[in-house]
Amino acid sequence: MLTPKVAVAVCTLLTLTYVDAITDEQGPLGRLSTAVINAAGLLTRLVPRYPNQQGYTKEENEFDFIIVGSGPSGAALANRLSEEKDWKILLLEAGDEASPITEVPFLCGALEFSKYNWGYKAEKMDGFCKGCIDGRMEWPHGKALGGSTIINYMIYVRGNRLDYDRWESMGNPGWSYKDIFPYFLKSEDAHITQTVKDAGYHEKGGYLGVSDVPFRSGAVDAFVQAAQEAGYPFVDYNGKSQIGVSYVQTNTKDGRRVSSESAFLRPIRHRKNLVIRTGSHATKVLIEPRSKKAYGVEYVRNGKKYKALARKEVIISAGGLNSPQLLMLSGIGPKRHLQKVGIPVIKDLPVGEKMYDHATFVGLTFTVNQSIVHKIQDYVTSPESYAAFLKRGAGPFTQIGGVEALTYIKTNASDDPDPTFPDVELIFIGGALSTDAGVVYRRLFNIPRRTYDVLWKPLEGKPAFQVYPMLFHPKSTGYIKLRSRNPLEPPKFYPNYFSDLENHDIKTMIAAIREVQRIVKSPGLQKFGAQIVDTPIPGCEQHAFNSDEYWECGLRSLIGSLYHQVATCKMGPAEDKEAVVDARLRVHGTKGLRVADTSVIPLPVTAHTAEPAYVVGEKGADLIKQDWGVL
Repeated sequence: MLTPKVAVAVCTLLTLTYVDAITDEQGPLGRLSTAVINAAGLLTRLVPRYPNQQGYTKEENEFDFIIVGSGPSGAALANRLSEEKDWKILLLEAGDEASPITEVPFLCGALEFSKYNWGYKAEKMDGFCKGCIDGRMEWPHGKALGGSTIINYMIYVRGNRLDYDRWESMGNPGWSYKDIFPYFLKSEDAHITQTVKDAGYHEKGGYLGVSDVPFRSGAVDAFVQAAQEAGYPFVDYNGKSQIGVSYVQTNTKDGRRVSSESAFLRPIRHRKNLVIRTGSHATKVLIEPRSKKAYGVEYVRNGKKYKALARKEVIISAGGLNSPQLLMLSGIGPKRHLQKVGIPVIKDLPVGEKMYDHATFVGLTFTVNQSIVHKIQDYVTSPESYAAFLKRGAGPFTQIGGVEALTYIKTNASDDPDPTFPDVELIFIGGALSTDAGVVYRRLFNIPRRTYDVLWKPLEGKPAFQVYPMLFHPKSTGYIKLRSRNPLEPPKFYPNYFSDLENHDIKTMIAAIREVQRIVKSPGLQKFGAQIVDTPIPGCEQHAFNSDEYWECGLRSLIGSLYHQVATCKMGPAEDKEAVVDARLRVHGTKGLRVADTSVIPLPVTAHTAEPAYVVGEKGADLIKQDWGVL
């Protein structure tokens, strides 16, 4: 049982962490909270969960397998490969071990402004994010033991069976839905009690906790009812069929975040054949130029350069953004680009030349006439909120940044012939950017204060909710380039949203906006007087509100990413000119080198990509075991 002093200390820490999201606007309190964050991180370093894992003696620098990156794929690989007691595994992670603060679901937005995020921004491009600060989009990517699962919104979505069947049909045997489905069940420890759950589609006893959110606003119940009144069935979107509405399923357990670290690494941290080195930034894969055999990794820790050697394989699991960067730094990538930045070419492959991402629109806000939405100020000033979370894993701090329900729709703009294949996800938020007075959520989408003041400041203290349409299957593709040959410089990210020549992506998003409006007109929400906020988006005043031209302007002004980048190291057969790895995750034209994470996914999936990333790691481990004759 918590003593009063401990409870007060924890409450203060959580509150300051929340406020810390915008240190540049909080003055002395922001600076104080930054100090608290740093102190918490220092405490984790002084009392780590992995005390015997660093291993920097000469004898500890040769391993069977080296894995770069501890996100979902890398953590699953480290777990499963270290099951083989005769194999010695090294897991390298550029970030530190996260503090217990990250386990509070409520803080997921604020954590994007902590040291656990690489802090990337996309490059400015014409056609989107015109209303963002400097025309640039936040491009979050986790930098901690656990990767992006330390800072993400914990939304658990597997995807549509057609995603995987089409994945296989692109020349990738073994990646069909029937091949992948057992891995969903293998990983899962499901405790879904409040939402519909299809029999046979969930399992208990795996490493990965999956739960409902125990705390909900009244607004989400009204939205779920309204969606059903609009014709959408109440479904388990991870079950038999996806199209419909559901309360969100999350990677949480007992009200706390489940990351790849807590799920796949923490339970096995005492395995003697697994070495985990945090704060170790991989800068180059060591590859023998003639044989093109990978034999180790060069990395930097505390300003010092180290090398680790791999007897069998190097596996890059640094995520959709950093895996292509590391390959290019190692001489594997587009020949002209590598030559331009002065990197000797080992293998000419289209690394980073294709990138899909899920764009989401943040400009749809609705007011209601009753207080049925979340009240953040009340939560962070209420002792009961802290007590509920600390003692029972309950209360408002268990909510995942306001995300409460998901609706999968197939708009009338879809050109896909399959009626079961959604093209848009509607993300219901039980509040608005005004709910926290612009402290966190405004900055997540890099929205200028002047735009916030026009659209959301008048709503502060008033009940409002938002629905974010997210485009599942964009026709537009982006790309990644190195900024220089310096491995410590961030790459250049070009999302290239809404660039398809047919304007299909814009048309689909406008169709989704129309569908949101239709749902909101249903009785479930109209009994609360739900109505759209019709204040014109700055820069779009020249268009008639609610016209297609107005919404296109809005979409090109206020757009965000939920960091679902895929295909930057695309999987495909050797004859596929866009492919970087084969169906067994091996980098084409090399030996002893694989990539295993979301970067290999060849098409944008109907999912939030954390769960597909776990599956890539789980299946990747089996492929490796098969290739080395132990499975």
